[in-house]
Amino acid sequence: MSKILKGVATAGLKFRLVDAKEQVVGRLAAQLSVILQGKDKVQFAPHLDIGDVVVVKNAQHVVFTGKKWKQKLYRHHTGFPGGLKERSARLQFEKDPTEILRKAVYGMLPKNNLRDARARKLRIFPDEGHPFEKHPQLVAWEMPPRKLRANKEFYDLPEEYEPMNPEAYRKRFWHMMNAEQQQRVLQHERNQQAGSEPQQ
Repeated sequence: MSKILKGVATAGLKFRLVDAKEQVVGRLAAQLSVILQGKDKVQFAPHLDIGDVVVVKNAQHVVFTGKKWKQKLYRHHTGFPGGLKERSARLQFEKDPTEILRKAVYGMLPKNNLRDARARKLRIFPDEGHPFEKHPQLVAWEMPPRKLRANKEFYDLPEEYEPMNPEAYRKRFWHMMNAEQQQRVLQHERNQQAGSEPQQ
């Protein structure tokens, strides 16, 4: 155990066990960076390294949204002229399944002197097995639910309501109305157009 966390001060810290199975890489990495920085603690301070140790299992089962497996590229330079190398997320995953999540978390940590020390507290394993199973401070951690913005319907219009400019009203609020409200606004627009036509 001491060899695995060599150079990491673990006194007073918890070990957070995270299951990465079927988790989106970016969303998971954002939450892990918060834990590594200690932002979920009351005594958080940006100049202190008080983040807990994070143990991630099933890293080979993470997922990407969209077409990132083909389109996302990882680049590095050899230091020689023309030495820019790149590989897709799929090739990087085949080479090392844990490196994708590690790079994502490392990129979300603040770029300061504490970055490497915080990154050393992240231990990622490709499958269920890991050497921290019997650690007394190991605590399971679950991904918080996503905060999705609810698609609320537009407020109910009174029966006698007629917008002064139905065309502008329709362009502004059309996507927020239900079918009945849309029909009423269209009817108001037709009535206004009919009333504005000169009588022969």
